Amino acid sequence: MRRDTFLKSLAALAAAGSLPLSARAAVAVKMMLPANPGGGWDTTGRALGKALQDAGVASSVTFDNKGGAAGAIGLAQFVNSSKGDPNALMVMGAVMLGGIITGKPPVNLSQATPIARLTSEYNVFVLPANSPFKSMAEVVAQLKKDPGSVKWGGGSRGSTEHIAAAMIARAVGADPAKINYVAFRGGGEATAAILGGNVTVGGSGYSEFAEYIAAGKMKPIGVTSGQRLKGVNVPTLKEQGIDVEIGNWRGVYGAPGITPEQRKALIAMVDKAVKSRAWQEALEKNGWTPAWLAGDEFASFVDNEFASLRATMVKSGMV
Repeated sequence: MRRDTFLKSLAALAAAGSLPLSARAAVAVKMMLPANPGGGWDTTGRALGKALQDAGVASSVTFDNKGGAAGAIGLAQFVNSSKGDPNALMVMGAVMLGGIITGKPPVNLSQATPIARLTSEYNVFVLPANSPFKSMAEVVAQLKKDPGSVKWGGGSRGSTEHIAAAMIARAVGADPAKINYVAFRGGGEATAAILGGNVTVGGSGYSEFAEYIAAGKMKPIGVTSGQRLKGVNVPTLKEQGIDVEIGNWRGVYGAPGITPEQRKALIAMVDKAVKSRAWQEALEKNGWTPAWLAGDEFASFVDNEFASLRATMVKSGMV
């Protein structure tokens, strides 16, 4: 076979996504991060990008932050601009499902292609260092007295911390429809609001607040896990008599309209990335729990999560 014919054949196979990973190592991945810098999706996407390069399955990774509406703005851009692109990925998670339920955006997650769930994480609620409150019990007492006077700060409407706040209100006998929830477009904005004392209570994944907790700038008062987090001396809500448990998870989707072969290739790329040293270091640094689930199993999981979250949100008066 002539060299030019061989190279054209390679190019055709690469375009179809059917070359082995070793032959497709030099792909330029485009990563949609549907949130502002500084939050969980941003951290996850950039860690995955590094891992893709560390694993040798991507030559470069470019990132596009597009925050707002619990990821729906970024989702819309991803759906509309990445059709058929076999090298495009979008970070998403439980927060996006909640945002779709509450916001009813014109785009739908089903328009994109499920690739894999990557991690799971539980939320922590914190007080600003100068807060007059000292514990979750004191916050709950005020919540019962006047629900609107307790200002909860966190991610977009429908985020896991928003749902958890409504669940806490319902569990302690307060009206969840009256909670005063302040939504921020990204983790960086929420963190600034908590540090500045502009909210009563802040909520997010533990990894996002860990450094501020360690420095004494935030006081943790409860985690949303069933049992205490490993190496974290913070009581669960259940320990404090509040029957609430809710987890957060994050994953990645591919572009609309890619072929089954291209989807398999993306899954294989991400699978190789999460086995890299860079990804293992990210898990350790951020306190993420590995939660690998890929392809059709991941798609089924998302469908079930959507139904479960909607039921929880209806019970909590959020929709």
